[in-house]
Amino acid sequence: MTHTPTDFNDRMLSLGLARVAEQAAIASADLIGRGDEKAADQAAVNAMREQLNLLDINGVVVIGEGERDEAPMLYIGEEVGTGDGPGVDIALDPLEGTTLTAKDMPNALTVIAMGPRGSMLHAPDVYMDKLAIGPGYPDGVVTLDMGPAERVQALAKAKGCDTRGITVCILERPRHTEIIDAVRETGAAIRLITDGDVAGVMHCAEPEITGIDMYMGSGGAPEGVLAAAALKCMGGQMFGRLLFRNDDERGRAAKAGITDLDRIYTRDEMVTDHVIFAATGVTNGSILPGIKREIGWLTTETILMRSKTGSVRRMVYRNPSL
Repeated sequence: MTHTPTDFNDRMLSLGLARVAEQAAIASADLIGRGDEKAADQAAVNAMREQLNLLDINGVVVIGEGERDEAPMLYIGEEVGTGDGPGVDIALDPLEGTTLTAKDMPNALTVIAMGPRGSMLHAPDVYMDKLAIGPGYPDGVVTLDMGPAERVQALAKAKGCDTRGITVCILERPRHTEIIDAVRETGAAIRLITDGDVAGVMHCAEPEITGIDMYMGSGGAPEGVLAAAALKCMGGQMFGRLLFRNDDERGRAAKAGITDLDRIYTRDEMVTDHVIFAATGVTNGSILPGIKREIGWLTTETILMRSKTGSVRRMVYRNPSL
């Protein structure tokens, strides 16, 4: 059967996708704070895969847990679903923040996005230079070609405030030392995060809640596509440029069909069609509360979004615990 983008009924599929994120979070609940990153990730992977295979889709994982020989579950190119429904691309991170979960630190999420077949950039497992801001600004007010300080100054001017009124989210890594120093020299505030840059980018979309105006820095390219899917639903601008450290990584790009290694991708070039995005909180964070334990119950909260309508649902699920 030939599938076309018109087969993609985002409204009907959205609740099923929310269940996928919920069950992955519930599966990792007993491993919060236990210090075992691999066990927490594997529990979420197993649950997410099981739930995906219940959906009436002909799905292909385009952003997953690595190449087939590197990941036993939900690898790039894996087919999921019953095979009876529309052809879809799936981008996922069964546990975004494995270290955060293992250490019971904030902002661990289960994350998944779905769109029509061919709608998502098949990003290789390399680094991506990322820049994101929230909605309401002119197109191109900040760009990857600007330096960190210039970005802060441009955003402050567009926001109508001093640079001290800007807060930038940056992943705390030695490679970001120069970026951090440049941003601090402008007087802007910085919120450093230890992991979880999908959540970091999402923070930009709700600055009145999170206090974050901009995200910048390098991180995983697959997570960049997931973040672009989230901003496609929430609003905001994002730019990404793939970074290559060696010939092996350039070979991965070629395998994914990428020929222009210096290209800067916009949000809508990373995600070219309407998508559904779902994330469930595992540990407490700025975007979602974590899993709550009560006697006999586990309670989760999921954010479910559709770019086609701009709808954002927050869903509380109370599940009997065994």
